[in-house]
Amino acid sequence: MTPQEPFSLQSSPEIAGPPVTVSITRLVEPERIPEVTRWVQSGVNLANRYPGFLGSGWVRSTARSREWHMLYRFADHDSLSTWENSDDRLRWLDLGRDMVVESRVEKRTGIEGWFDVPQDAPASSAPPRWKQAVSIWLGFFPVNLVFTVLVGWLLPSFAHLAALPRVLVTTLVLTPIMTFWVLPFVTTLIRPWLLAPPRRPRRP
Repeated sequence: MTPQEPFSLQSSPEIAGPPVTVSITRLVEPERIPEVTRWVQSGVNLANRYPGFLGSGWVRSTARSREWHMLYRFADHDSLSTWENSDDRLRWLDLGRDMVVESRVEKRTGIEGWFDVPQDAPASSAPPRWKQAVSIWLGFFPVNLVFTVLVGWLLPSFAHLAALPRVLVTTLVLTPIMTFWVLPFVTTLIRPWLLAPPRRPRRP
């Protein structure tokens, strides 16, 4: 796995609450990329043991950039605080003290932050709206399909309800699933495509 390729590790969604996305910018010397990659992966493995961990990833704006923009997400502020104040994390940070320099930390709740681009990236590198729409559809379609099939099998009378209560129940169930788990997973999985620069038209 190269530093440009984000990864995602999921844990069981045992904690309810507004998810928190943490964005950290770290400076990495090019010759230490393999070493830092192993260090970051070990941190993800540790975080995955803690309740509420929803996933993580990292990206660089260009191949020559020294800045690594790292993301990780927890189900709520309490689970995030447990991880950030843990002895495991303190020991892990101490191991990387000589490898990376932390320059910026941001915390955001809800689904914002998953479509963010690095601050040193040009404005044109922000994912176009159609890509954001595709990523939402990639998550919503299978979830909606599974929900419809399951409800039709378990509750056949659900299909005979009026449109308003049927849609109300569907959106009440699917909205938190999309916000807390599906959308973070999908955007992390396809992040290289979301942040890929547009192709220049070929000259005749």
